[in-house]
Amino acid sequence: MCGPIAMALPVGRGTGASFLGGRLLYNIGRLSTYVLLGALAGAIGSTLNLAGWQQTLSIASGVMMLLLVVLPAATSNKINRWLGTEKWWNVLRRAMAKHFGNGSPRSLYQIGVLNGLLPCGMVYFALAGALSAPGVGGAMLYMAMFGLGTIPLMWLVSLSGKMIQPKMRYYMRIAVPYVAGCLAVLFILRGLNLGVPYISPQLVTTTQEAPVCHVP
Repeated sequence: MCGPIAMALPVGRGTGASFLGGRLLYNIGRLSTYVLLGALAGAIGSTLNLAGWQQTLSIASGVMMLLLVVLPAATSNKINRWLGTEKWWNVLRRAMAKHFGNGSPRSLYQIGVLNGLLPCGMVYFALAGALSAPGVGGAMLYMAMFGLGTIPLMWLVSLSGKMIQPKMRYYMRIAVPYVAGCLAVLFILRGLNLGVPYISPQLVTTTQEAPVCHVP
């Protein structure tokens, strides 16, 4: 979900159908990746739910969101180096660079697909929420709605970076951590099972009593 990549798209730099169609394909590519990532997150979340870890999963998702908000970029880079993920990101970037040299619609779609795999804080926030979604289908829908929600802004960015002034981009960057922090707190409250309607509803557990036989 990188603005500079969207503004540097190689297809349809002029006007007309190629200009709009190329950027539409790029966004469809991003959306495709988000839905697939949602399926993976949903499968993991469903497995944990079946094990009875619904509350733990919700709290863990909130904690992950908070860590993404509070950890500085330098710490994130150290974690990436420790996990060895930097090599993976470099492979993705080289693959994207090859497609930037090709002006075909297929290349635009593939750039979007690869861009969806690049490290992005907002995508991490969405995936943390998708882990707590109801089932694989729910997680896929969650990520699809996230992707659709980003398309209007990314569409404007890809059409012209001048349409969004630097001051507006600054305020958006400032707002993201606060929004993510509120979502993180909400996920943690949901997992605490406090009995607060809509925020932390009480999980109802039913017990099945064994039938009693009465001797006449």
